[in-house]
Amino acid sequence: MPRPLPARAEELFDELRAPARLYAHCLLVHDTAAALLDRLLAEHRDLPVDSDAVLFGAAVHDIGKTVHPEELTGPGRRHEAAGRRLLLDRGVPEELARFCATHGDWEAEDRTLEDLLVTLADKVWKGARVGDLETLVARRIGGAADLAAWEVFASLDDHLTALADDADRRLAYQNSHPLTPRPGGMP
Repeated sequence: MPRPLPARAEELFDELRAPARLYAHCLLVHDTAAALLDRLLAEHRDLPVDSDAVLFGAAVHDIGKTVHPEELTGPGRRHEAAGRRLLLDRGVPEELARFCATHGDWEAEDRTLEDLLVTLADKVWKGARVGDLETLVARRIGGAADLAAWEVFASLDDHLTALADDADRRLAYQNSHPLTPRPGGMP
């Protein structure tokens, strides 16, 4: 069973009557981000990363799909700006609401390590590997930890491979949930 979402994220999903499948998706991305952080922080104890921000961002990154539910089953990026606005309107600070917009645009110059980790979790939970993103994350961690990027990448690659290997189970879990609002509480 995936780890529970941060309390504020739970409240937001309940308040917005989020579809059960969206909730399940965000639960899985959050759990993947938590596993990624566990490994990174075990290897790089002094890594300057805001773990709470990453976990909250992973939990709510697609919350804009409550406004654009058609993007639950089809392509689209309107949920990114809509999610950011939804969170800001509910008193979530910009430094946390931003993940709704940044997870889909990770190549922008101003992306933080936190932004990149949310995006990475959103990719690897389903088994997707994005070489350029992974290399960028390894470079950022290497720079912060005073290590060569290739050293960081070797370990990161092993962990991402293990996470990706479990993607079929996570996809089945997500897809077992309906597109209708969840009745409240965990699915």
